[in-house]
Amino acid sequence: MATMADLDELALALPETTKELSDDGRPEYRVHVKLFCCQRGRRKDAVDPETGERLDDVLMFRVPDLDVKELLLADERAVFFTTSHFDGYPAVLVRIPELAHLDRDELHDLVAEAWLTRAQKRLAKAWLAEQA
Repeated sequence: MATMADLDELALALPETTKELSDDGRPEYRVHVKLFCCQRGRRKDAVDPETGERLDDVLMFRVPDLDVKELLLADERAVFFTTSHFDGYPAVLVRIPELAHLDRDELHDLVAEAWLTRAQKRLAKAWLAEQA
């Protein structure tokens, strides 16, 4: 069962990652100032289907391409979702409570793939070589 503490630990363990907090305290994870994961603020494109309230517990993860996005969206656990704002954009969304449906290894893979989409090629290559 993955948690926000796991997300923080896993993201910050990746080389040259920084964590910034938005004005209202939402985490943003970056490598070389490029965003690869964050908690989104309330947006009109992400609303609770039962109440119509804008969601404030949505995480965004970059993914390598639209095929990976579609694969994640097809996961039968329905952990991942998207909105029209992300049509044609390689990213998936996850509500924070849904992290509980992922194990730590799955979250690690999601975070690492997001990081790899934004890391400089030499850094990514070196990190991948260390993992082998």
